[in-house]
Amino acid sequence: MIGRLNDSPVARWSVLFIVATAMMMGYFVNDVMSPLETLLETSPAEGGLGWTPGDYGFFSGSSGLINVFLLMLFFSGLILDKMGIRFTGTLACSLMIIGTLIKYYAITTSFPPTDTFHFSLLTFHFSLPTSVAVASFGFAVFGVGYEMTGITVSKAMVRWFTGHELALAMGIQLAMARLGTAAALSISAPVARHFTLSTPLLLSLSFLIIGLLAFLVFCVMDRRLDLHRTNTDLHGLQEKSVRVSPSQSDAKKKSDADEFRWSDIGTTLRSPGFWLITLFCVLFYSAVSPFLKFSTKLMVMKYGVDTDVAGFFSSIAPFGTILMTPFFGLIYDRYGKGVTLVITGALMLTAVHFGFSLPMHSSTVAITLMVILSIGYSLAPAALWPCVPKIIPLKCLGTAYSMIFFIQNFGRAIIPMFVGKANETDPTYETSMLIFGFTALGAALTALAMWYVDRRQGYGLQLPNIRK
Repeated sequence: MIGRLNDSPVARWSVLFIVATAMMMGYFVNDVMSPLETLLETSPAEGGLGWTPGDYGFFSGSSGLINVFLLMLFFSGLILDKMGIRFTGTLACSLMIIGTLIKYYAITTSFPPTDTFHFSLLTFHFSLPTSVAVASFGFAVFGVGYEMTGITVSKAMVRWFTGHELALAMGIQLAMARLGTAAALSISAPVARHFTLSTPLLLSLSFLIIGLLAFLVFCVMDRRLDLHRTNTDLHGLQEKSVRVSPSQSDAKKKSDADEFRWSDIGTTLRSPGFWLITLFCVLFYSAVSPFLKFSTKLMVMKYGVDTDVAGFFSSIAPFGTILMTPFFGLIYDRYGKGVTLVITGALMLTAVHFGFSLPMHSSTVAITLMVILSIGYSLAPAALWPCVPKIIPLKCLGTAYSMIFFIQNFGRAIIPMFVGKANETDPTYETSMLIFGFTALGAALTALAMWYVDRRQGYGLQLPNIRK
């Protein structure tokens, strides 16, 4: 029997680094504005835009607005399963470029100070300057491409690494993505201070173009995988026909079984494991991603860290995950215990946020807590994402990932807006850190429920990924 193309270590690891490059560029751009909060809130005369903490909070949460309230992330999964990885990934990279161009326009254009945009969300009313509204719209368009890229890359990893080092591959992909986050948190503020406020966005555009070109290279390789599989299946049918009889009907049945159907959505929604993973993602990532967007100013205001250095404090978490996420993924591949790793990571994150809420103002405490956060931030995702293909079949995996990310984006869109309002009324950050702490505690309790359901349903989430 002819071997498949993804059985070649060189081929599948090349694919990993190519698609992870596209994801890394997206992560860089997603967080490139986070260290600029203090600059954005300075007056225009001092080189800023005169935003308020509430304005910045709305902008930070706006990346999920189209995904959540216009259901775009849900449709992204349908597009992925119906149109395929190559089409969806190219579209996603293009949307990220368009959204960043709109953000750049908002930052560099002088809008009349009297122009405002009024917006109501739940019980909150926002009266936004035009620059905030336009930048938020651009961030929302970027968010569509950003999340679409995430589910596309995840499905690509499953397609190329199932039966091999899936958790390690996903861990390395996450590590490279976090490298983009860490780079953004580290260099964005110094670059903006040395040049202009818009320079980091110009840098972002160049990185996104590199990401798009990298994904186009992947498209060529992925097409070769399809052709190689077709030739392999034909070869197998020829061998089988010599021994038994023509098996074209068997091949057709296999093809039909692999094809996505609308009824597969119902199968996914009836899975208790799917809902527990989804709820965990909502709570866990709502306690991490929004926190990183506020952490730079937290280091300045509460721990007295210099503005130019505060971004490096915040980057401890993503930098730490670069090495630890692949390591924990390798442990899961070889030894299993995926849910145990998830529970441990969520508990560590809970301890960190409650620690930040305490009236301690030493920079040593801040560094220690960020190191612990980086470990928890590595443990949970390294084991979580490889668990999804054990519950959901490949043919509807894109829709499943999109529904997980869609519901997850509710938390990532709304939590920053609540935190921005909380920081206006409580500048000590104790209230906002308690919000993050209880959110992380909810994630830990959900992970415990996941462990119980896995024992009842037999998903195999505690079993190794490498097939022997």
